[in-house]
Amino acid sequence: MAVLEKRLGLQIGDCDAYVNIAGGMKINEPAIDLGLIMAIVSSFKNRAVDEKTIVFGEVGLSGEVRAVNMAQQRVQEAKKLGYQTVIMPRVNLEGMDKMEGIRVIGVGGISEAIDMI
Repeated sequence: MAVLEKRLGLQIGDCDAYVNIAGGMKINEPAIDLGLIMAIVSSFKNRAVDEKTIVFGEVGLSGEVRAVNMAQQRVQEAKKLGYQTVIMPRVNLEGMDKMEGIRVIGVGGISEAIDMI
């Protein structure tokens, strides 16, 4: 939440944020960062992310969206599950095979991702 305040100027420090992970699973996957940020901002701005969109990427303290492992496989799996759009790190697009039937959007920073809401 500190990154959102510092990099996007959102005044959310006085707000409570609750993250519910299904079944109480422990998350040790950095690729969840961007999805959490999108969920928090979508709630704060009262604008939903499209239900057919999946988001993944690691976020650094300066707001940059970093590469993640197995990006191609993540997109393939999203397509199998019926998602229509993927928002992911731009750096992962290099060398990735083009896929029919799914829109893949690369972002370099959180401000680019937030503009998609």
